[in-house]
Amino acid sequence: MKQYKILAIGNSFSEDATYYLHKIAKAADIDTKVVNLYIGGCPLEKHWANIQSGEKLYMRQENGVLSETYVSVQEALAEEDWDSIVTQQASHDSGLSETYYPYCELLYDYLRQQKPNAKLWMQQTWAYEIDSTHDCFPRYNKDQKLMYEKLCEAYQEASRKAGVELIPCGDTIQMVRGKKPFIYQEGGMSLCRDGFHMHYLYGRYLLAAVWYEKIFHKSILDNPFVPETDYLPGEKADLQTLQVIKECVHQAAAL
Repeated sequence: MKQYKILAIGNSFSEDATYYLHKIAKAADIDTKVVNLYIGGCPLEKHWANIQSGEKLYMRQENGVLSETYVSVQEALAEEDWDSIVTQQASHDSGLSETYYPYCELLYDYLRQQKPNAKLWMQQTWAYEIDSTHDCFPRYNKDQKLMYEKLCEAYQEASRKAGVELIPCGDTIQMVRGKKPFIYQEGGMSLCRDGFHMHYLYGRYLLAAVWYEKIFHKSILDNPFVPETDYLPGEKADLQTLQVIKECVHQAAAL
């Protein structure tokens, strides 16, 4: 069986997205190696600077497992013949179009030169929770709807200019936020664990499910994987709640 290899050049938002991805794929009999290069809050500008310097600044995470190994982008690219490579803007800059350039285009041009056979993607990140205390939320007037609208515009433009496809995580999250039991403003559950990072069970599952649908062109609706995590010992995902997420993921991925 061929192993499908995915590399994320990201931060904590790609850490959230890749946590369950290999397990969802395994439940569909797909063998994967999923590596995330982690620097907390790392924006596109810093990714490009790190490529230019070649420094070993990224914590290497494989299949959702943390490590104390630090690598450069160059080392990670040379490690495998990657099938898919994903990057993104840092969440705090996600709705500010001017922060994407010229780094976005430079980064993707570099990746094309280094790994011409890889499919390149951009993860669309998401708006913060309505009561988030993130210190950059005031950039968006502490308004989730405004942040979502601005990041949608910025990602659409950036993906078009870079010539890559979006993984619509932000769209999916916003859709799920309008469904029970996730209508937070009416007392429902938040998809965030701290106002911006994803909930360890439901939020991280949602992100991985979007990646699964887009990258593998398979439906999450019939995937049997049920998430569990050491971060929430003893807590199991509710199947009806997962079904709400699955239906939104499947809908958003098809748009």
